[in-house]
Amino acid sequence: MSMVELYEGGAYLVGGTELIPDSGEAVAAVKAKTGKDITKEDAKKETIAYSILQAHNTSGNADKLKIRFDKLTSHDITFVGIIQTARASGLQKFPMPYVLTNCHNSLCAVGGTINEDDHMFGLSAAKKYGGIYVPPHQAVIHQFAREMLAGGGKMILGSDSHTRYGALGTMAVGEGGPELVKQLLNQTYDINMPGVVAIYLTGEPVKGVGPQDVALAIIGAVFKNGYVKNKVMEFVGPGVASLSADFRIGVDVMTTETTCLSSIWQTDDKIKEFYDVHQRGEEYAELNPGQVAYYDGVVTVDLSAIRPMIAMPFHPSNTYTIEEVNANLLDILDETEKRALVSLDGAVEYSLKDKVKNGKFMVEQGIIAGCAGGGFENICAAADILKGRYIGSDAFTLSVYPASMPVYMELIKNGCAATILETGAVMKTAFCGPCFGAGDTPANNAFSIRHSTRNFPNREGSKLQNGQISSVALMDARSIAATAANGGILTPATDFDGEFGKYQYHYDANIYKNRVFDSHGVADPNAELVLGPNIKDWPVMGALPENMVLQVVSEIHDPVTTTDELIPSGETSSFRSNPLGLAEFTLSRKDPMYVSRAKEVQKAEKTRMAGECPCTTCDWVKPVMTAIKSNGFADASHENTGFGSTIFAVKPGDGSAREQAASCQKVLGGWANIANEYATKRYRSNLINWGMLPFLIKDGELPFKNLDYLFVPDIKKAVEEKWDVIKAYKVDAAAGTLSDAFELKLGELTDEERQIILKGCLINYNRV
Repeated sequence: MSMVELYEGGAYLVGGTELIPDSGEAVAAVKAKTGKDITKEDAKKETIAYSILQAHNTSGNADKLKIRFDKLTSHDITFVGIIQTARASGLQKFPMPYVLTNCHNSLCAVGGTINEDDHMFGLSAAKKYGGIYVPPHQAVIHQFAREMLAGGGKMILGSDSHTRYGALGTMAVGEGGPELVKQLLNQTYDINMPGVVAIYLTGEPVKGVGPQDVALAIIGAVFKNGYVKNKVMEFVGPGVASLSADFRIGVDVMTTETTCLSSIWQTDDKIKEFYDVHQRGEEYAELNPGQVAYYDGVVTVDLSAIRPMIAMPFHPSNTYTIEEVNANLLDILDETEKRALVSLDGAVEYSLKDKVKNGKFMVEQGIIAGCAGGGFENICAAADILKGRYIGSDAFTLSVYPASMPVYMELIKNGCAATILETGAVMKTAFCGPCFGAGDTPANNAFSIRHSTRNFPNREGSKLQNGQISSVALMDARSIAATAANGGILTPATDFDGEFGKYQYHYDANIYKNRVFDSHGVADPNAELVLGPNIKDWPVMGALPENMVLQVVSEIHDPVTTTDELIPSGETSSFRSNPLGLAEFTLSRKDPMYVSRAKEVQKAEKTRMAGECPCTTCDWVKPVMTAIKSNGFADASHENTGFGSTIFAVKPGDGSAREQAASCQKVLGGWANIANEYATKRYRSNLINWGMLPFLIKDGELPFKNLDYLFVPDIKKAVEEKWDVIKAYKVDAAAGTLSDAFELKLGELTDEERQIILKGCLINYNRV
């Protein structure tokens, strides 16, 4: 059997251990096993996911969900914008526990006082509105949530895409900030009942295989085909019991990279022990599927067949076994270089073959960090492999970031921290920087191996526009340690012939008790928000006009466009609290002309909103409007026709939950995206919440090109009346003509989403 296999259709799971593929004989086979008649619809209700979702559904409709979450969590790149948005909409008090962690902009060295100003804003907001504030370096957002927030059968919404606590029995969802704003305003998270896919585990991992290896094997099998896209991954099967809580957590956090909606696992005594150790035993709940549960798909994972994996640049789905890479080195490096031509647009010279020395692949940097790599067991295993060895005094470096101070404390007490430091490696505090390009940026052309979450272009901090490029491959902490112990030669941890220790984790609750501010849900309306000079309010945004002129100001034909490419991470994160300041970086590493082009179109709309004819400020407006009026739309005028920009991308929005990928377009006058499909629900939701039209156009049909003007008549009526098809026209201003109509679609929208678009954005929808 291969490591990972996918069922072509759904299946019934009987007794939690036996799969019966969906077929004409499946129902009879289930009855023969159980002695009971059960329909597929009834069996669908027996998944763990179904029970948790329905317990949080307020709609009364099992298919159209309106979810209220139990808790919320954000970090210091997102919470300022969220709270500012909610303030503009009348926020008085956090209606549920809301944790503000400070693990992204922890380095207070970029942009003057900006980052620490954001932290002080967070502390003041926790006091004013009744929240919880976790100071910098105490914990990364997801580790704090595991230790202090998760609970069996609960649901948590976070403004970070890796909000995943399924291994602990908590269904968690990572979304853009506006979805948290809705929860703060006592509104709901509205989705159709998602499909549920069983991740059926058998066997147990061999020595040297870690959670990142299992995760990458799954991602490699399901990302490109969209097998679990916007579905819930439910981990079941006899193999679950072979995995520790830490191991399950390490697999679970990476489910984000499959584009699934959320994840959930069956739970057992190992998860109960996790809660007990963290002095929250009352939060444990035993979760199992029913006697007969139906899944919309099945991914079988033979844990014993998994081998150390590597995700080559520039995506977590570019997976191979390390053994495969070493055996076919030049061929795989050649494949990777060819893929890089697409990801990097040929902007820089890029080569990996020069890393081959004497037939071995040499790397320059190792990082074990964050919500994926910084767990207790990962670092203990790395220490065991490194014990008695040294990373040397050449180019190779190794940095280790424990995911929280309690984890760090235990590593000090049990000696693993000392073991790692003795090798020449560096131990650092809890920080997410290496995951998004704000820490441990390698040298130009260097190759970094990381137990972190993503390896998109620029996630390691390089800047293509300045000719700087380095790259990241994802690996498990164990194989990173094995590579470090082998002088930087790419090495799987299965080559390690020593023994792994048995380390008992002891949690020190005093670390948080002594440092974390917890209002215990009590708001202080007299508390003043601390607003640093970079913290700005959102600019005024207009309502959707009757008709619309759009200029295409960027055209992207990559198979997938990440949120990092739409708005870069790294040092730009310091401007996340300043909407207009951040917007200057939009698409800067993908299309440097985007900002100036978008601003030129926005100039026309600003003039129109001021009540003047935009032809007075933009000379392109008159010939465009003349062509429109002369070809069947005589009533079109600047009084009923808005002017905005749009981009075309094949499949935008993979990766981060960051709302700024959409809001930056909006504050620059963006009114729409046009795509063949959207990579994630959360990016499409961000577009909608910022009042942008998530247009769809059929693959292969592109009746326009970059810089063309498009006319979309009756767009307001189309949204109001729920038109299935919207007609649009390309404007040839020079010839004074319109093209034949082409079709755009908006896909399914809730009534609330339509109102948000009509009002112009979520802020306008909620403004009091």
